Amino acid sequence: MTIRNIAIIAHVDHGKTTLVDGLLRQSGAFRDHQRVVERVMDSSDIEKERGITILAKATSVEWKGTRINIVDTPGHADFGGEVERILSMVDGAIVLVDSAEGPMPQTKFVVGKALKVGLRPIVAINKIDRPDGRADEVVNEVFDLFANLDATDEQLDFPILYGSGRSGWMNYDPAGPTEDGLAPLLDLVVKHVPEPKVEEGPFRMIGTILEANPFLGRIITGRVHSGSIKPNQAVKVLGQDGKLIEQGRISKILAFRGIERQPIEEAHAGDIIAIAGLSKGTVADTFCDPSVSEPMTAQPIDPPTVTMTFLVNDSPLAGTEGDKVTSRVIRDRLFKEAEGNVALKIEESSDKDSFYVSGRGELQLAVLIETMRREGFELAVSRPRVVMHKNEAGELLEPVEEVVIDVDEEHSGVVVQKMSERKAEMVELRPSGGNRVRLVFFAPTRGLIGYQSELLTDTRGTAIMNRLFHDYQPYKGEIGGRVNGVLLSNESGEAVAYALFNLEDRGPMIIEPGEKVYEGMIVGIHSRDNDLDVNVLKGKKLTNIRAAGKDEAVKLTPPIKFTLERALSWVQDDELVEVTPKSLRLRKLYLDPNDRKRFEKQRAAGAA
Repeated sequence: MTIRNIAIIAHVDHGKTTLVDGLLRQSGAFRDHQRVVERVMDSSDIEKERGITILAKATSVEWKGTRINIVDTPGHADFGGEVERILSMVDGAIVLVDSAEGPMPQTKFVVGKALKVGLRPIVAINKIDRPDGRADEVVNEVFDLFANLDATDEQLDFPILYGSGRSGWMNYDPAGPTEDGLAPLLDLVVKHVPEPKVEEGPFRMIGTILEANPFLGRIITGRVHSGSIKPNQAVKVLGQDGKLIEQGRISKILAFRGIERQPIEEAHAGDIIAIAGLSKGTVADTFCDPSVSEPMTAQPIDPPTVTMTFLVNDSPLAGTEGDKVTSRVIRDRLFKEAEGNVALKIEESSDKDSFYVSGRGELQLAVLIETMRREGFELAVSRPRVVMHKNEAGELLEPVEEVVIDVDEEHSGVVVQKMSERKAEMVELRPSGGNRVRLVFFAPTRGLIGYQSELLTDTRGTAIMNRLFHDYQPYKGEIGGRVNGVLLSNESGEAVAYALFNLEDRGPMIIEPGEKVYEGMIVGIHSRDNDLDVNVLKGKKLTNIRAAGKDEAVKLTPPIKFTLERALSWVQDDELVEVTPKSLRLRKLYLDPNDRKRFEKQRAAGAA
């Protein structure tokens, strides 16, 4: 049986995973009466809830005597570490583009990587049935994008299909016919994508995806570049520097058959497989026959741009909601994550109670924190900070991102004003149809931290922002921070409705009556620019006098609720987000007011 290995590339929400559903269904991967969930490849709860692909996953379909291995790639640049590794496994790519939105920044990011490794893409214009679709313009935009990314003449001569992944059809003509389903796409993959290159020599494979299995232990997925492998065969693992990491035997070889992995007795060069039985080999290592002495070269990974501090939770409520609270279990969990996620970098602090976690963006780190809290971890995390560099001349460089904002025309003025305050430089403004405009900026990552929620407020929820790492550029100078101070609890206990009602003229609250609070915890947003200690435990004075209006029920304004991402971007440098399986709390780094004053004096002296 011949083999084809392809990746599906698309921007977030352009329909990758839905298209994979259709390919699996129409190629007979599911039984006739098998119950299948929607977006079957999004396996984790967070992926299902957010509707985004976070971890790359492989599957396969059989089509007219050819096995097509399909890798579903993340569409968000924050998870680009996954994408860069995946592209070494495949020989072709389907670039899926929304017929209305056209190519977006994340598409550009992944397509650029794919063209660099020499893949010849197939372009599929999806959601052709959208009323605001503009397929012909989108095809021209895709061509311009490929040209800007230095595609070769061969790569620019790409085949184009039109269709709807949700309706389950693709064709060379936007009008159909639709009866053939996705057969034209599968036929084109077999015809256009080359067979895997098979190299001479014994078994060699680069680890691409790492996962833990409760029964089989460590499972490594990758593509076999040369030779063949059988269960119980002796192999060794070489690091990128050529050093021997471990030797052992393969206990099981798993191949992707539809959405399931099945054990096989032998795997040959060109196929994508998963192997079990080794305990140390990880992503980017070379798994090979004992006779091999040179490691294979893995794809380089872009450096992290954002870092956060993960601390042991030391609040008065620590340990009341989670069961994993010590620095040792947090350390083990973070280093385990870094093994499989090569875009993450973990460093331990000198006091061993905090860890510096660096990644591609706020979303990647927020997903890690959300995963940990669901596993029962309690921790405190700091505001994200950007990773600075220095060039040979000693000049300070900071990461700059390309930001694309689609917004209604009436709100474009406030967006331009806010972005310029954040040291952004506008490079393009053009209409995008339906009284909307597309604004393109180059903005420092520092200025974008926390802007998403402000943008949605300014544009009444109508703006769509997409970001992509562009370059390291000279430091742009100071950027103004949050304008409001905070309301801090000055005692520990349970918040009382009467006290919250009397504090409403000081600013909006972020807690509800009955919620546990402690000294130094943020309970509201001050209407002024300074911090204010308040008492949220003060109850109503009881008297024996009854008067009209004395006992009226208190009517509270609903509190502001923070999501994890919004909380991370809203807090200042002297504040933390306390994360537990049940709660998100905001607090000061120093809970005692005297410690806070001392810290402020030291900071002021340092600035002077």
